[in-house]
Amino acid sequence: QVQLVESGGGLVQAGGSLRLSCAASGRTLSRYTMGWFRQAPGKDRDIVAAIRWSGDNTYHADSVKGRFTISTDNAKKMVYLQMNSLKVEDTAVYYCVADLSSHMVVVGRPGHWGQGTQVTVSA
Repeated sequence: QVQLVESGGGLVQAGGSLRLSCAASGRTLSRYTMGWFRQAPGKDRDIVAAIRWSGDNTYHADSVKGRFTISTDNAKKMVYLQMNSLKVEDTAVYYCVADLSSHMVVVGRPGHWGQGTQVTVSA
């Protein structure tokens, strides 16, 4: 069983930066694909980024490409989302996710979700 706990959300002005962290627990994490999703008020949950634990294969949604970076620290069992040049439209609850199948993460159906952390970007 995988458990995910996010932290690092908050209020930031447009153009600013935040780093989200996800602490993962489980015995076979190295087999999982990890990711970040977000959900804005009244909208569906959308994938933001994904990564294999090895870090050798990453995906970033077009809307965040060049501004956000997903990474892992295998020794600490942490997944990070560095968010730079934040925009008002990045305001959402951000969720850390995990699944044994990369496909399931990319299509929006990962099996494990964290509780979410709020990111609010003000104009």
